[in-house]
Amino acid sequence: MAEGRDTSSPGGEDHDEGDVERKAGRGGLLIAAAKIYFMVVGLVQQIALKHLLGLSTYGALGRVLGAASIVYNPVVATAVQGVSRAVSSAEERDQAQAQRKAISIHGALALPLAALFALGAPWLADLGRAPHLTTPLRIVSLVLVFYGLYTPLVGALNGKRRFGAQAALDVCAATLRTCGLLGGGYLLSRRGLGVEGALAGFAAAAALMMGIAIPLAGLGKPGGGPTTKAHLAFIAPLFGGQLALNLLLQSDMQLLGRFAADAAVREGQLETAADTLAGAYRNAQLFCFLPYQLLLSVTFVLFPLLAAAHRDRNDAAVASYVRTGVRLSLILAGAMVSVTAGLPRALLTLVFGNDSANLGASAMHVMAVGLGAFAIFGILVTVLTSLGRERLSAILTVVALALVVGLCAALLWQQPFGADLLMRTALATAAGLFLATMGAAIAVKRIAGAVVSPATLVRVVLAVAIAATAAHFLPAAGKLVTPLYAIAVGLIYAAVLVATRELGREDARLVARVLGRG
Repeated sequence: MAEGRDTSSPGGEDHDEGDVERKAGRGGLLIAAAKIYFMVVGLVQQIALKHLLGLSTYGALGRVLGAASIVYNPVVATAVQGVSRAVSSAEERDQAQAQRKAISIHGALALPLAALFALGAPWLADLGRAPHLTTPLRIVSLVLVFYGLYTPLVGALNGKRRFGAQAALDVCAATLRTCGLLGGGYLLSRRGLGVEGALAGFAAAAALMMGIAIPLAGLGKPGGGPTTKAHLAFIAPLFGGQLALNLLLQSDMQLLGRFAADAAVREGQLETAADTLAGAYRNAQLFCFLPYQLLLSVTFVLFPLLAAAHRDRNDAAVASYVRTGVRLSLILAGAMVSVTAGLPRALLTLVFGNDSANLGASAMHVMAVGLGAFAIFGILVTVLTSLGRERLSAILTVVALALVVGLCAALLWQQPFGADLLMRTALATAAGLFLATMGAAIAVKRIAGAVVSPATLVRVVLAVAIAATAAHFLPAAGKLVTPLYAIAVGLIYAAVLVATRELGREDARLVARVLGRG
């Protein structure tokens, strides 16, 4: 065995599988807890923004954030995964040098990318038939600068498996972003600049996070590390895949905004009328994206484990990690889809009010299932990326994007202005995502040798169908009862999984081992 070899990696001659399982599991629990906090704070943030700005202005803000996230989310994912890979793939004695080199490469890319986004803001606004969003798009380009400098530091923590510090940064970032958006929106909303104020606050929060992350993660040491050519060769297809993934993630709302604006103009209304429909659609999305957001915590742990197992050519470990990770993801996603697909009107009314519920509840039935599939799709493409199949991951994502865009265009073209546009958008998106997820599952099965058993898939689908159907038979009740209904639906879902023996004693023992009690 070579000196300095990390024997805790799968495939190491002396590695303790139980120790790896407990460390990875605890790290996953920490990051999952941080993601749950992020989701809760984000939901509170969106509730407050909607009531502070009103549905139309809130919709305008959502359109800007959606368009900007197409670029800054790939920056985040590429930085975290790229730096994590550089650090985790290096021997322990060389990690500081690998960290410095990878961070410097990502930092050098941040400024020109942000400048291009700012210069392209007028074109982006025209593309969405929303010229009133040009200035807000320019403001949000500042977020690209600070995220491009901050997120490589998160990647360094992930590569060193410092999941606790990474989770702490996630909690801090969620809190500061919420304060920035709400604070800035409140200060300028009375002057009719609520969107601009919220985005300026977001940029300030991103700058502050960069200052917090530097002393926590460090900048590494000069000398050594991956070559610029080799690192760019890795992150280029990764960025392309993430760009396609986020285009896929945001394409439905952006297309809805464009087609709704066209419909409004045809009927003699202002282009800004589309912001109201976009706001209602975004409100429904916030619930339906919960599975995807929570399962990001699985990818943060699964990526370094799979990369290490792939490096060590431990095919058995790769198959085991994939099988366990996808099964866990499917069960968690199913739990949330049961609630969001079963109680759309009650949830929207509780959180965002009757105006959002009246416009978006029907579409949310379909959207919840479609975005549940998207959450699994995200896990599957992460598996492919961590196994060195970045190009295949990107190709699958581009195909999914083409399916969603094509179906949305077909179903929204020349349709009248109204809530039916939301349902048509949800149907097109769900159909495209289902086809894409099936294709990704086949690819993972062929490459990793495992994905998830057909029996597990059938049991989870059955549990979702029974729980969501049961929710429709619950008697109408006030807002205070809605959380209790959500818990009841979740319990029905879990009961079906236990009754079909999908969940059992082995799962309880796994939890005990992760917590260090077994």
